[in-house]
Amino acid sequence: MSYEEQPRGRPVPEVVTCGEAMLLMVAEPGVPLERATVFRRSVAGAESNVATGLARLGHHTRWLGRVGDDPSGRSVLAQLRADAIDTSYAVVDPSAPTGLLLRDSHPARAIDVQYHRAGSAASRLTADELTAEMVEGARLVHITGITPMLSDSAHTATLRLLELARAAGAMVSFDPNVRLKLGTPERWRSVVGPLLGQADITLAGEDELELLGATAPGLLAAGVTTAVVKHRDKSATCSTADGTWRQDAFRVPAADPVGAGDAFAAGFLSGVLSGAPYDRCLAAGAAVAALVVQCTTDTDGLPDRQGLVRALSSFMGAAETVHR
Repeated sequence: MSYEEQPRGRPVPEVVTCGEAMLLMVAEPGVPLERATVFRRSVAGAESNVATGLARLGHHTRWLGRVGDDPSGRSVLAQLRADAIDTSYAVVDPSAPTGLLLRDSHPARAIDVQYHRAGSAASRLTADELTAEMVEGARLVHITGITPMLSDSAHTATLRLLELARAAGAMVSFDPNVRLKLGTPERWRSVVGPLLGQADITLAGEDELELLGATAPGLLAAGVTTAVVKHRDKSATCSTADGTWRQDAFRVPAADPVGAGDAFAAGFLSGVLSGAPYDRCLAAGAAVAALVVQCTTDTDGLPDRQGLVRALSSFMGAAETVHR
């Protein structure tokens, strides 16, 4: 295995994410997966989605992870680099494949998702691959519950990354991102539940907190400084020791709901990094999510900074909806 080769003198990242990035193949909209013959290629992965969202919003972002030495891995790294994400610490493994995600796309019925990740390069992440220099200077380290659920070694690596983030003085944001195809509710509670209280910022769905046996007040009592909850009605609340803020979802025609949570996280965290008040952070998260669900893949709708400003003005009724 080897690190992805990039020029020396790596710039200091503002944000570091670590996790699995897979090749995504999305069936043509409206066609069930079992009947689809035409697919669109993209990249999927909770942490890489957030990295892409933050990079497009102007934050220098580094992605840590592993891909196979195969066409899928090269495609994944090429797309991340195209969004100016630093992949210089990505590990290319010649003995394990890049994960593959197949899914269909429907705006009005359940979406079928197939993961092909058993034995993938990402699942072989180990603690000794993570070093202090990878997070040195970072303001924020973002992780999700998916990575520690991939394998025992990836779980240990996640714990190591939390230690490195603390030593570097970086904030930690954590999204449980529960995917029951990765394990039973009991395993999610035992592996991921304890990680919630180790973050500075948590971003979780209401249903995820219920499954993990956690609440926003309980997280704040455990030392989390900012607890964000995404509710079933698509609204979101942000709670701190100073109060609670609420944001309704912006109503848009949804083409595909997949990726909305990662998009919300990118918008919210960008607001935090920019020093915005929490009501503006929530609005940014809701706006980025609203843009993403209008597109088919996880990343097509992720805006740049100017696009986010225009979207917020439009959603709040302060600007023309057509940019001329």
